[in-house]
Amino acid sequence: MNEQFFHDLVSGRRRGPVAAALRAGLWGAQWPYRAVVAARNRRYDHSSDAVTRASVPVISIGNLTVGGTGKTPMVKWVARRLREQHVRVAILSRGYGAEEGGLNDEAIELEESLPDVPHVQDPDRVASAAIAIEELESQLLLLDDAFQHRRLGRDLDIVLLDATCPFGHGHLLPRGLLREPVGSLRRADVVCLTRADMASEPDREAIRRRVAQAAPEALWCEAAHAPQRLINAAGAQAELAAASGRRVAAFCGIGNPAAFRRTVEELGGEVVAWREFPDHHRYTREDIEKITADAEPAELVLCTHKDLAKVQSEELGQRPLWAVEIEMRLLLGEEPLSALINEIAARALEAGERGESC
Repeated sequence: MNEQFFHDLVSGRRRGPVAAALRAGLWGAQWPYRAVVAARNRRYDHSSDAVTRASVPVISIGNLTVGGTGKTPMVKWVARRLREQHVRVAILSRGYGAEEGGLNDEAIELEESLPDVPHVQDPDRVASAAIAIEELESQLLLLDDAFQHRRLGRDLDIVLLDATCPFGHGHLLPRGLLREPVGSLRRADVVCLTRADMASEPDREAIRRRVAQAAPEALWCEAAHAPQRLINAAGAQAELAAASGRRVAAFCGIGNPAAFRRTVEELGGEVVAWREFPDHHRYTREDIEKITADAEPAELVLCTHKDLAKVQSEELGQRPLWAVEIEMRLLLGEEPLSALINEIAARALEAGERGESC
């Protein structure tokens, strides 16, 4: 089944006896997955030898579900605050979807947005941590998508929940979108509700109450993902107003395509063509030809920064191709979250001045 069919199925949007039978099968399949997750978490909870501590502070940014929750904007937000304090920070990620010897789409986007922050990709976070510390002389490590990667210890665990689907339709994979049970939030130091502007106040409060049951000590934050500007493959920039009142063809290959479509519509353009691809999709010549054909009635083409990093073209079918650059804006909890990050940054700098391990 393709990604859209799967999401329609597990969310319950797809009806009928066949869909019901498929959901029943997936419901049964989640139990072996649950057992594996539980056994793995017990190992890390009860064995100090299972966790490796780096010699510098570590901040992890992750999520509870599969799909896009806005980790990249949060990574940018945290990294910029660390760099403002002159902390040498490196980003470590698994590198999902990267071609051999290359960076994946998220790493390319981060490299373009944070040119002074090195990015090390390796499924072995302990090995990449050693490279970042010993070869890059990093004073602090920022783990991208690492809530479930518990082998490398961390000083701050930030977990993101997408307000449009915070709890993965209430089931673990493959019946739902949860990577692990909601109760695992007890490990989180910070829980941030992303795309909070897309949920009503009563819905946000209901999510907060459920999180508080699992993680009563965790700091609660709410954030919105706001478009900032349009950028193209040559590095040129344009105002968001350039899309307003114009015919737009749009495409994306991200974890939450519905959120990007809403962003495009809010820019004020007329969406005359729309095409979705799976997350981390590698665009082929055939894909580009389809998008180019879609763009015939349009005046410009829009995609995400992540997609532009892979397409690397200024035009499609003689229509300008622009990416919508998204930044995170804290709506609630910015001051206490900044204080936590500042405290860790100060420790990293102090240890660096003494030439000691943290």
